[in-house]
Amino acid sequence: MHEYSIVDSLLQLAEEHAIKNGATKVTKLEIKIGVLSGVEPELLKTAFDTFKEGTMCENAEFIMNIQPVVVRCRKCNTQSTLKKDEYLCPHCGSGDLEIIDGEDMYLMSLELETPD
Repeated sequence: MHEYSIVDSLLQLAEEHAIKNGATKVTKLEIKIGVLSGVEPELLKTAFDTFKEGTMCENAEFIMNIQPVVVRCRKCNTQSTLKKDEYLCPHCGSGDLEIIDGEDMYLMSLELETPD
């Protein structure tokens, strides 16, 4: 289950940023998960809840934004958001698509608590 290694990297990254900015803890992590990223959101949430204990992220709110697949059709040059298991341009029916968004997972934002 690669979600555990993803959470480990995410927690390390959050703590590095917190330390670099003089924070005492992380209060919120917001990530974006593309539907084609290969990451299972529920497994990721479970892994986060398991591994955050004892870290600067222990009480952090964990927000996941699920990004649908966004494509540009090379035939009609239209940008569209695809539904699940749909891999043809909804405008012209072409399969010649360029994926613009929906394949990646990344950290969007962190909220940190600093001493007064």
